[in-house]
Amino acid sequence: MNFPAKLLLENGVTLEGSGFGSKKIGVGEVVFNTAMTGYQEILTDPSYNGQIITFTYPHIGNTGVNNEDYESKSVSAKGVIVKNLCLNHSNWRSEASLNDFLLKNDVVCISDLDTRYLTKILREEGCKIGAIYPTEQITDDEAKYEIQNFGSISSCDLTAEVATKNRYLYSEGTMKESPIVAVVDFGIKENILRIMSDMGAKLVIFPPNSTYESILEINPDGVFLSNGPGDPTILKQQIDQIQKLMKLKKPMFGICLGHQLMALAFGLNIEKMQFGHHGANHPVHDLENNTVFITSQNHNFCVSETNIDEQYIITHRSLFDQSIQGIMHRDLPFYSIQCHPEASPGPKEFEIMFKKFFRDLNAQKK
Repeated sequence: MNFPAKLLLENGVTLEGSGFGSKKIGVGEVVFNTAMTGYQEILTDPSYNGQIITFTYPHIGNTGVNNEDYESKSVSAKGVIVKNLCLNHSNWRSEASLNDFLLKNDVVCISDLDTRYLTKILREEGCKIGAIYPTEQITDDEAKYEIQNFGSISSCDLTAEVATKNRYLYSEGTMKESPIVAVVDFGIKENILRIMSDMGAKLVIFPPNSTYESILEINPDGVFLSNGPGDPTILKQQIDQIQKLMKLKKPMFGICLGHQLMALAFGLNIEKMQFGHHGANHPVHDLENNTVFITSQNHNFCVSETNIDEQYIITHRSLFDQSIQGIMHRDLPFYSIQCHPEASPGPKEFEIMFKKFFRDLNAQKK
């Protein structure tokens, strides 16, 4: 079932281990996630497109996988790194093993290596481009070539690979006067759509390259900008269309990549973090109410402090590193959050952000 495998980083660090899943090379930006649960939701989060996920929790696969905990239809991550891959899964909801899940989704995994050592490298030196590969099929030189050929996470539009290609109706709404939300999909997680659908909205999902004019066709009561992978600064056309949508002065809410794109549409700056935030236990300070939320996070970029002027208010900060976690326009109903209030996995207490959005949507209809 397993096979000899290696992890090679761009700085030359090489770790040997046991390969599982698909017997292929996987190349991407290596990041670490500190969540102790929810590996299926993490693996199916489209925001991980272009990345290799290192799980810091040592035992992954204990509970298998099931057909209910998907956050998208497939795995977008380019590889998986674990300390111990549990082959004997046990849970009443389990329908398959993690190894079967990896094979089904054509994803390579390496286990039986020192993930603490690897995490220290990423924490101290920053994220690295790396490759997981079966040593019986791929040489070290071939892996080095693939790493060099990968380039940078900022070299391509990763949203186009995971977002919808066509507009579609997700939910009709549950009320006679249900608010209509134009959801721009940059790699949206399923639980975001579940939450807004359960709140009664009519949700129309748009591809990431949708124009202002095409979104205007449905006369939305508000606009939602989803999470997604990659560097937001390369999405020039999308930023331009968001600026046009802001002229409607209707409620606009962004999460993660959507938060960063809103900031760029405001004219603010984005910067790459050393190793990002990936986990389900990140404390976020609500500056207005002086409360703290424990949140789920997955991002390698953040809004910069460099040019925030009096038009915009910083609403939330990370208590890990004081990075900006939320912003809003001072006068218009535009706001965004860096963390994932929909969780999956992680705490759900920050779902109040969706309630705020729906209050503004309903006020817009009156």
